[in-house]
Amino acid sequence: MKDKMTKIEIVTRNSKFEDLKEALNKIGITGMTVTQVLGCGTQKGVTEYYRGVPYEINLLPKVKLEIVVCSVPVELVIKTAQEILHTGEIGDGKIFVYDVDKVIRIRTGEEDKAALL
Repeated sequence: MKDKMTKIEIVTRNSKFEDLKEALNKIGITGMTVTQVLGCGTQKGVTEYYRGVPYEINLLPKVKLEIVVCSVPVELVIKTAQEILHTGEIGDGKIFVYDVDKVIRIRTGEEDKAALL
């Protein structure tokens, strides 16, 4: 039977990235893809002032981590992320979980779990 593979995307504040990366490394996450993104949700943006003139920033900078796990339990990744990222304020972020059908390492042709190691 093929091991279940899961992709976890975490979108959160830039200021929490290093703490999250360190915590994920401690639970066995060895690889991730990190992207600087812009987004808005409940937070809607902020009003900033430039030379005394107010202007709205509707899209706020965030960081998005993408992780595919097979050996590390998904619930452990989610619990770890929640513990590190939770402040109780709007803008803590979101976690998205997807099933992954196939992974192929281009260099060697390894597939699925072997491609993740």
